[in-house]
Amino acid sequence: MTGEDTASVTRPAAIDEIRPWVPWGMAFVAGFFFSFRLFITLLSVRILGTEPQTGVEAGLALNFVLLFVAAFHSLGQIFHPFRQMFRLMPVRWVFLFLAFSGCSLLWSSTMSLSAAVAFWCAMVADVAIIILLLRGGPLVETAAHIMKGYICGACVVATIAWMLPAQSDMRLGDEELLGPNQIGYLCAFAIFFAQYLMRERNENWSIGVLLLAVTLLRSLSKTSIIAFLVAESFLLLRDRSIKLRTKMLLTLAAIVIVAVFSRLLASYYDIYTNAGNQSETLTGRFGIWAYILSEAVEQPWIGHGFHSVWKVIPPFGPDQFEARHAHNELLQQFYAYGVIGLIMFMGIYGSMYLQIKKLVAGPGKTFLLGFLIFVLIRGLADTEPFDLSLPMWTIVMMSTLMAQAARPIVT
Repeated sequence: MTGEDTASVTRPAAIDEIRPWVPWGMAFVAGFFFSFRLFITLLSVRILGTEPQTGVEAGLALNFVLLFVAAFHSLGQIFHPFRQMFRLMPVRWVFLFLAFSGCSLLWSSTMSLSAAVAFWCAMVADVAIIILLLRGGPLVETAAHIMKGYICGACVVATIAWMLPAQSDMRLGDEELLGPNQIGYLCAFAIFFAQYLMRERNENWSIGVLLLAVTLLRSLSKTSIIAFLVAESFLLLRDRSIKLRTKMLLTLAAIVIVAVFSRLLASYYDIYTNAGNQSETLTGRFGIWAYILSEAVEQPWIGHGFHSVWKVIPPFGPDQFEARHAHNELLQQFYAYGVIGLIMFMGIYGSMYLQIKKLVAGPGKTFLLGFLIFVLIRGLADTEPFDLSLPMWTIVMMSTLMAQAARPIVT
């Protein structure tokens, strides 16, 4: 056996010896922040009475503080060198996306260049935090604690969301500062993390999943709910590791939850269908898509640049709805980065799909395909202002985990 082989065999034992001293709290805090920051601006305005800009600045400041702490935490022993991560094609696409979006600041038609630079730096900081944490600790354990923190943060967000007054259309959130689609997507995303931990580590997150699932439905976020149902149906049909009894119980539970909220759903449907051409309706979405597409084809090669929708695209409809993004992920990338954006979109998701396809057939592979289906379907009618629906930091983490899972076991 070679020296390299010996190191491969003895490394897990060495990790086990130092495991009690690894500060898992840092990974947990990072995951918690990534989900809970959705509420920072709202809490700052409604509780502390600050201006919305102050809440946004506070969130950005916490982001950069977390990066500094993660950098300090990563000093010392290296568990997973950066060069190993950079060999992965999805990670390379992430760096290309970050680099090109940063360059686009030179020609961006953004309302505030300083704000755009700050938001871009925050997106880069997210990726850097994950890389530093994975580099400075055992990969599987570190990723698991990031997911745990994210789930707990989402549960806190879900709990607070129930305490807020309902919006005029009966959905969760705040009319000015927090949309129900953001709450719904956060809950659904956290459920997939919980399913991963339950599947891979046999952990029990049933109560958290129930809270998040009910909040997802209560958010009445149509895109997230449909994407979630399609992805979960795929898992129930394709995952043979789930017992038939469990599948039946999950289906029954879903029916019961929908029945409990049937009156609310009926009332919301009545409001939705009588909302006319409001920009939140599908008719309104068509208007947003048509306008942004017409703008995108005017600069088809390199696009309008980073953060070039908010306060740049004129308000829509009689309610003067101000879009933060194109409400379609592919269109958003085309508008922001032109044809290069389309190439990056296909490169990122295509490389993730190819990496999943290379995994050994089994429940883990099926789960990751379902997760990817969820993200892609959600992107048909909603997206993020800066990042992809599958955040860059998540791509780095999940790609690295898949590479670890695909690595042959040395005996």
